Amino acid sequence: MNTEEKKHISGGETEGGITSSYATNDGVKLKVPYAFMGSIYDEAEEKAAIAALHGETLTMGPKTTQFQTGFAKMCGVKHARATTNCTTGMHVATQLFDIKEGDEVIVTPATFIATSLVVLKEKAIPVYADIDPRTFNIDPKKVAEKVTSKTKAIYVVHYGGQMVDMDPIMEIAKKHKLFVMEDCAHAHAAEYKGRKAGSIGDVGVFSFHSLKNMTTCGEGGMITTNNDEFAEGIDKLRCMNLGEWKPGQTEWHFGDTVIKKESSLDYWLPSHFDVDTWKGHWGNNYRMNEIQAAVGVAQLDKLEMLTNKRREIGHKITKGLSGIEGISPVFEEAWAKHVFHLYTVCVEEEELGASRDEFMRVLYKEEGIQGILHYQPTFHLTGLKKMGYDPNQCPNASKFFYKREFNLPMHPRLTDNDIDMMVQGIKNAAKKVAKRAVTV
Repeated sequence: MNTEEKKHISGGETEGGITSSYATNDGVKLKVPYAFMGSIYDEAEEKAAIAALHGETLTMGPKTTQFQTGFAKMCGVKHARATTNCTTGMHVATQLFDIKEGDEVIVTPATFIATSLVVLKEKAIPVYADIDPRTFNIDPKKVAEKVTSKTKAIYVVHYGGQMVDMDPIMEIAKKHKLFVMEDCAHAHAAEYKGRKAGSIGDVGVFSFHSLKNMTTCGEGGMITTNNDEFAEGIDKLRCMNLGEWKPGQTEWHFGDTVIKKESSLDYWLPSHFDVDTWKGHWGNNYRMNEIQAAVGVAQLDKLEMLTNKRREIGHKITKGLSGIEGISPVFEEAWAKHVFHLYTVCVEEEELGASRDEFMRVLYKEEGIQGILHYQPTFHLTGLKKMGYDPNQCPNASKFFYKREFNLPMHPRLTDNDIDMMVQGIKNAAKKVAKRAVTV
């Protein structure tokens, strides 16, 4: 593959490739491209960022505290802790659960690599449970089948903005004494039977990447928990295990050196910080800076508006796509508040008379609507294939990715005209591929 071909696939000149752009640069004239900004920025974010630049500290200061407090209130949890991104937040959670080499963690295969990566980093074993073909979320019944004596935790992902059926997940966890982490990267303000994402499992972790429903300058994350001990652990593990010396202590011995504090005014003694492991785990620098936190506060103020816009857009698309033979719009559970991070359309090949890829080619080249696929089963990625996973172990997830799904452009800046063009483009493409299938 030459350099130009790589640029085309990865999204042009961007350093992050598919993590920072879906541009194709192939000459196709698009009516509705897949945008890489999932939120709305205006003067509020600009003013917040500039104000933070004039603060006394540019990292982990008062804006970070304000952001954490507001986010915890939104989620209905006791603690929220900002971090550099969702992946590092999930790595902290994995350490909180004391996941070690040889432990098993049950996880969905229909997710970004990060959900499994944090398990692999601790030399533990991701165990994949298949998905519900209607919601694309991990199926609790399949989770129950995967529990063994080595299972330590269940990591769920609220795919696309609709929460997993959490009650049976928590019942399984309680029965087998397992930890539960909610990967809430898609699910800001999503609800399950009136409870917010990030408030049900032992820990929730959110992403503020540029694609997400709210974003802190392109990267960022938040860890939520109701567990006081975990909150203490997060504070250590996201900040290099830094802590204070023992309160009240006035004398320290460091080899032949003896340091004595004469009064509380000797603030510099014995040194500015101590370092110790948190239950045997070493942390890292996963801190959020003040500019991101300030923008996060502004975004949190808009979250209800942003969510309402996404839900309105999602429901309009669903209404427009209803009744098209061979096309399945998003299914929304009665108990769910779906926040439509993704709008996932499924092509039912048997009904349409053409494959998903044939349909997408027409939708893209002839109708100008750019769809994106999420997510290839994790165990099909090269690094995990080398580990010997059964490639056929989750048939619903495999059929979902290779045969059924694609994601429409979805963000709160979409206009009614954009929605109409997407709906009409899908109707036109469905008619074209069905007609061509008959004439072949």
